[in-house]
Amino acid sequence: VSSLMNNTFVTLTTLEGDTLAWASGGTQGFKGSRRSTAYAAQLCGETIGKACVDRKLFVVSAKIKGPGYGKESSLRGLKSAGVKVIKIQDVSPTPHNGCRPKKKRRV
Repeated sequence: VSSLMNNTFVTLTTLEGDTLAWASGGTQGFKGSRRSTAYAAQLCGETIGKACVDRKLFVVSAKIKGPGYGKESSLRGLKSAGVKVIKIQDVSPTPHNGCRPKKKRRV
């Protein structure tokens, strides 16, 4: 689950990283700022949950990334589709030292 400020992407992959299915707020029919809502992320989770059930995958582990609103609701959509989430891991990038600060203003 990659939950950004403008959209939420949910991707179903194998353990090696090969993509099986994916969904986003835009593929669910939302445009503009409604793509970033929790409801759009929940619909993405339900879509991926149905794809899991079609492939006979009933147990998944989730990796969550990003600062957006759709992290928990996309997992809620997965659970409502009948998929059991056994592990939730947050892999959001965190800076160790951050960017270089701007130079001091001279008057």
